[in-house]
Amino acid sequence: MTSPQIQNMDDLATTIEQLFAARDLTALTEVLAPLPATDLVPLFERLSRKQRAVIYRLLPKDSAAEVFELLDPPLQSDLLHGLQDSEVAQLFVDLDHDDRLWLLDEVPAALATRLLRGLPEHERVLTSALLGYPQDSIGRRMSLEYVSTRAAFTVEETMRRVRERLQDAETVYTIPVLDDSRHVVGIVSLRDLLSAEGDISVAELMKDARTAEAASDAEEAARRCADLKLLAMPIVDRENRLVGMLTIDDAIRILEHEESEDAARQGGTEPLRRPYLSTPVSTLVRSRVVWLLVLAVGATLTVQVLSVFEATIEQVTVLALFVPLLIGTGGNTGNQAATTVTRALALGDVKSRDFMRVLTRELRTGGLLGLLLGTIGFTIASIAYSVEIGLVIGLTLLCVCTLAAAVGGCMPLIARAVKVDPAVFSNPFISTFVDASGLIIYFLIARAILGL
Repeated sequence: MTSPQIQNMDDLATTIEQLFAARDLTALTEVLAPLPATDLVPLFERLSRKQRAVIYRLLPKDSAAEVFELLDPPLQSDLLHGLQDSEVAQLFVDLDHDDRLWLLDEVPAALATRLLRGLPEHERVLTSALLGYPQDSIGRRMSLEYVSTRAAFTVEETMRRVRERLQDAETVYTIPVLDDSRHVVGIVSLRDLLSAEGDISVAELMKDARTAEAASDAEEAARRCADLKLLAMPIVDRENRLVGMLTIDDAIRILEHEESEDAARQGGTEPLRRPYLSTPVSTLVRSRVVWLLVLAVGATLTVQVLSVFEATIEQVTVLALFVPLLIGTGGNTGNQAATTVTRALALGDVKSRDFMRVLTRELRTGGLLGLLLGTIGFTIASIAYSVEIGLVIGLTLLCVCTLAAAVGGCMPLIARAVKVDPAVFSNPFISTFVDASGLIIYFLIARAILGL
């Protein structure tokens, strides 16, 4: 068989499925044994739930544990349902306590309770401590296994603490400096410790610490950690006492999760929370049908507008030819503005209080876009039909683009102000609103210019 290092993943998946269908477990074991966990994870994402459960049992013990830890929480949940209770309990124990929280968010409540009961006392205390924080807070994603030091300690004393915790601490590269009441007074890096003399005090090396409060939003804290390019960030309570550490890998994981949700909702679907090929068709349908029903109801506004101006269309039938162009251009303009501002919100570039500044900028942007497109529309329509029709199309594009940009730019800000996910005010909703309002503008301008 071709070496796994050079074999195409599609060919490997096909081979696995063929061996699975033939019930050739011996050959399956031989194929899977040499594969590293990093190659097995994308393979698991392509298989069905039943195939994953069977193939997982064929993996060597060490490889199986590593694969489980690398899988997305929804796939971990699927796998737990196909394993025996003893295997499930051990896999859950082997996870880091902050990774357990991702999994507990995916499994049914009854299974979550059973998994928690099966933990050793120390691990159950750590996991339960994280569960006490709000659902979307950074407290649920921080690590409780870290190394700390005191300002009065020497470099040698701190390095001794690092070596003692080297096996169980999640990060040792960034070390918070505490006072006697566990308040964070600074931060020291492992690099600085290694380059300093052993009798130098930590107070001489430490720098100001950038922290986040445990109850704060997970996405905001993760974004701050990534923007500051920190390997780890201390998480504190309201009195600035250290309660955990957010590592950069966990911060990136949070941001990837949030951005996947935003991208899905901006497209008018619910996030799948798992790889596409491992998602059941029924789940795909459920993720889309609600939004489609809502948008279908919203689209009736467009139909109502067309019925109101039916007499106008009958008098100048050429107007109907430009309806797709106008509503399509308006929808696209609004979508572009919404996507840009939603992204700016996620990055912290704008806040809800910047409403008027965003509105002004989008009015100007939409106006310039409308002027450019309107000029082109006026020229083409004038040549093809008449100057009057060209004037109608040009002015409508100017107005529609200006309106669409303003609406698209402001809706995410309004959503954030009323504590709603900006992605909920997604592109399809903006398109529906702009379609109806754009048609009203179109026919009112046509009536005025054509004297209908």
